Amino acid sequence: MKISGDWIQHPGTQALCAALAAEGFRALFVGGCVRNALLGVPVADIDISTDALPETVTNIANRAGFRVVPTGLEHGTVTVLAHGEAHEVTTFRRDVETNGRHAVVAFSTDVTEDAARRDFTMNALYAESSGLVIDPLGGLPDLLARRLRFVGDAEARIREDYLRILRFFRFHAVYGDPEGGLDAEGYAACAANAEGIDELSRERVGAEMRKLLGARDPAPSVAAMAQAGILARVLPGADSRALAPLVHLEGGLPPRWQRRLAVIGGVDPADALRLSRADSVSIRRVRAEIGTAKTAAGLGWKLGQAEAEDVILCRSALLESPLPPDWQAEIGRGIQASFPVTAADLMPALQGAALGAKLREIESRWLASGLTLTKAQLLA
Repeated sequence: MKISGDWIQHPGTQALCAALAAEGFRALFVGGCVRNALLGVPVADIDISTDALPETVTNIANRAGFRVVPTGLEHGTVTVLAHGEAHEVTTFRRDVETNGRHAVVAFSTDVTEDAARRDFTMNALYAESSGLVIDPLGGLPDLLARRLRFVGDAEARIREDYLRILRFFRFHAVYGDPEGGLDAEGYAACAANAEGIDELSRERVGAEMRKLLGARDPAPSVAAMAQAGILARVLPGADSRALAPLVHLEGGLPPRWQRRLAVIGGVDPADALRLSRADSVSIRRVRAEIGTAKTAAGLGWKLGQAEAEDVILCRSALLESPLPPDWQAEIGRGIQASFPVTAADLMPALQGAALGAKLREIESRWLASGLTLTKAQLLA
């Protein structure tokens, strides 16, 4: 079987592979680029595995006129920029010691040893520069069946890096067969080792959860996480029941992980998942408005397009109710609206705290009216 695509024929990619081969070394595409090419999914990153040591890769690339960035020398990785294309080139490796968070590795010249240390069989596929697929562990049938399985013993793979628990659910959401369900052995191993998640940094956990919730339909995976007690470890107090209705209500809207995180609730994600300040503030605003009676127009005026949509969708999902009529058009009307009363309209009769309180009371009546009350009506 062969893979193809513009990325594999890129002049820089082919030149880098040729430069390594000319010195007697292997240059094999590996992981996501091979997996995605076989599935017909866009390839974002080009990873190359080789039996050349990092310093050898650096020397060969420099002689070929490419720029080399030592992005992960301790793990055997350099990034080679060839004709404007970035390639992560990593020496074949085998694990020497693991502690659940990161591994101590030794370099290898054996592609099978390199494959054996990878997480899932669908990620342990390689391809030559010609596109010819190399399958050291027999993972190709799993990929073609969209069956997510750990390489070798599931518990052993998880104990090497507990982040693989979250990756198991994320990869199933993105690449798994939704009708096939989760691999039973992998799921049991994730549940049995759930305590290991506590050893992970919140940044790594947050990054995985953002990717999971950004999948087209993460609801089955997140529900399985909840049943295994894993969701509660990641986000205490979260409830996944409204996620499936939310995904259904979203229809053709682009998935927003922030919206999905808002609907499952739980503790403040700013600390639990180490989110950016902007994302944390946005999710708090959405959560705060879900239980209010503000109309779609009022939400559009107060929050803007994205957050107003999030509130309406989350509210309907949690209440298991249809979306309001013309809700998107109403949000747009609210965005275009201007609050008709200013402080000057109430002065000098009101000043200071009294003025602020009156403005808030008038604004509340205006929002409750769906932004329909006029200035005269609000001041009457």
